[in-house]
Amino acid sequence: MTTLEPGSPAPDFTLLDQDGKPVSLHDFRGERVIVYFYPAAMTPGCTTQACDFRDSLSSLQGAGYTVLGISRDAPEKLREFREHDGITFPLLSDPDHAVHDAYGAWGEKQNYGKTITGVLRSTFVLSEDGTVREALYNVKATGHVARLRKTLGLDAA
Repeated sequence: MTTLEPGSPAPDFTLLDQDGKPVSLHDFRGERVIVYFYPAAMTPGCTTQACDFRDSLSSLQGAGYTVLGISRDAPEKLREFREHDGITFPLLSDPDHAVHDAYGAWGEKQNYGKTITGVLRSTFVLSEDGTVREALYNVKATGHVARLRKTLGLDAA
């Protein structure tokens, strides 16, 4: 499994958002971007994490960050997630997990004592020049955004 390290170039991608519109990472060059990978829309942990990003979005944006969430869900399910939970940042669909693979966010993990292959909940902070500033693998849904804010030097939400 490939993992990214600080200073690595962030793999570029173009994925469909919750409205079926293409979103390309290279369109955000010159901006700081937080890209996070989560297992499935509308599940308890993923909802907690997305809502934490939603609730911190204005301060993250105020500090110059754009947030992008990526899962294997189809755009229709992402749209339902956005509408159900008031998610206010782009949710991107990676059904074949190619972008997950490129970021090292797909692999073996433990689930209820069994080894399975799937999404590794991960977050990447990308610099304006398109390099990885932070690569956080196997993060917990609850409290992750608060820890990320601390890592980025932002006050608690």
